[in-house]
Amino acid sequence: MQPHTEFVPALQLTSRAAVRLAPNPGPMSLEGTNSYILRGAGSEHAVVVDPGPEHAGHLAALAAESVDLILVTHRHHDHTEGIDTLHRLTGAPVRAFLPEHCRAAEPLRDGEWIEAAGLRIQVLAAPGHTSDSLCFFLPDDGTSGSMLTGDTILGRGTTILDAPDGTLGDYLATLDRLAAAPDALVLPAHGPVLESLHKIVAGYRAHRLERLGQIRAALAELLASGVEQPGIVQVADIVYADVDPSVRGAAEISVAAQLHYLGDLGEY
Repeated sequence: MQPHTEFVPALQLTSRAAVRLAPNPGPMSLEGTNSYILRGAGSEHAVVVDPGPEHAGHLAALAAESVDLILVTHRHHDHTEGIDTLHRLTGAPVRAFLPEHCRAAEPLRDGEWIEAAGLRIQVLAAPGHTSDSLCFFLPDDGTSGSMLTGDTILGRGTTILDAPDGTLGDYLATLDRLAAAPDALVLPAHGPVLESLHKIVAGYRAHRLERLGQIRAALAELLASGVEQPGIVQVADIVYADVDPSVRGAAEISVAAQLHYLGDLGEY
């Protein structure tokens, strides 16, 4: 990175959070991964959440923010691929739930409070999308604070449950936990800012329960037609009949997670 390089300023979203959109758009990443730059009032230093992909220009722009700490919401490559480069460019420690994504620092713990770059940040375990998913709460960001949700909540649409690692039981419990948190702004890892954590959590829960009802109905239909043990593909053919082919694989993963949940209930 050249010291004199000038970058387009990051987009300021709240009093404490700015964002740089990584150049990795796609069916699952929407416009791309949101790499957040967090600063307390008057701080010259920053905390970066989710370095994003291994893209030289994106990581150089993040490194120019005088980074004190790098946090990771979960293990997927569109969030973690740039860890080593950003760590090398800044010298900042990297903390995540999984030890393999940490650099020069300890793994994050549920409920832990972090103080860095003039900020207070609470770590919340949020399994479901993946078992290692985390959310980060900034209580001093505006009147109700802000919640960085990773892929647990997206700026639009709904997230997949990355079965077998991600489970519906864990995800519903995470939604309950977020519903009990302050009604903060939602800063998702993909897509735009959302105004009300409580509103979006209620919508996500309703959607999950609706999908579960559709899975039950598909199983009943297949059993009535003589299929003795309906499988993932057969159920997906019914429930996700109109899904775009580019996300069909994700649909089947979500079906697998829901069938596993029904299995735990003794219904499959």
